[in-house]
Amino acid sequence: MRRWALMVAVVVGAVSQAFAQTPDAPAASASPRAGQVHRVPTRAGVTVPVYAIWRADAAASVVLFSGGGGGYGAIGPDGWPSGGNFLIRTGQRWAQHPLNVIMVGRPSDGLDLAQGWVRAGEQHTQDNAAVIAFVKERSAAPIWLVGTSMGTISAAATTIADTTGQVAGLVLTSSVLAYKIQGAVPSQRLDRVRVPVLIVHHAQDACWACAPAEAQRLGAAFRHAPVVKTWMVTGGEGIASGPCDPLHYHGYVGLQEAVVDGIATWIMAPQP
Repeated sequence: MRRWALMVAVVVGAVSQAFAQTPDAPAASASPRAGQVHRVPTRAGVTVPVYAIWRADAAASVVLFSGGGGGYGAIGPDGWPSGGNFLIRTGQRWAQHPLNVIMVGRPSDGLDLAQGWVRAGEQHTQDNAAVIAFVKERSAAPIWLVGTSMGTISAAATTIADTTGQVAGLVLTSSVLAYKIQGAVPSQRLDRVRVPVLIVHHAQDACWACAPAEAQRLGAAFRHAPVVKTWMVTGGEGIASGPCDPLHYHGYVGLQEAVVDGIATWIMAPQP
């Protein structure tokens, strides 16, 4: 127990150093209220459900793309999504920051988001553009796309496809890097990204498609991004799933709140 407490302290200290808040950055608030589900019309006859928590004081909106086959799971008795993905199970932590939090669900026509080529394809990016437009209608706050695992393919492809400047920044966590997966992040036109980029990866990520060494090289591909930072996370405890699943280093098990805090802080003031 003492070893785990020390490990957490070291990680949180690293977050504080790497992502130091500006003096007037608001602290995370406690006990956020649950959100609501909206069904956003996208392609003809198709809707995409989004679970959203809105704040009048939001400094940014984060649009979260989960991994695997996408979605956020069923809504639990407490009003929060029950999905175990890193970005979903930390929903309440995201909502403690001055952010609008939008979790993207699965499209009504059953588009298979477990396939990389689908996530990088035109139909999915069209759906995501409609979600972004919906978010922009609700709030003037800058929109950041945040993906994890297979969701990084979605976040990167949608940022690249944005030609109207709706996307303010991109965060990639546990990126899919293996070219064997069609649409893998390094295979996309990352040189077209012209917004700040944060790459977060666990140094011990053992998922075959997400090699940490490749993650450390990924930032160089964003040649035209104004700011690029790579954050290699270490530590964690409580592994309870396979290496490509959420409750492993791939999903920042035991560190998820510190990672969310670091990302939220960086979004407020991007710096190399």
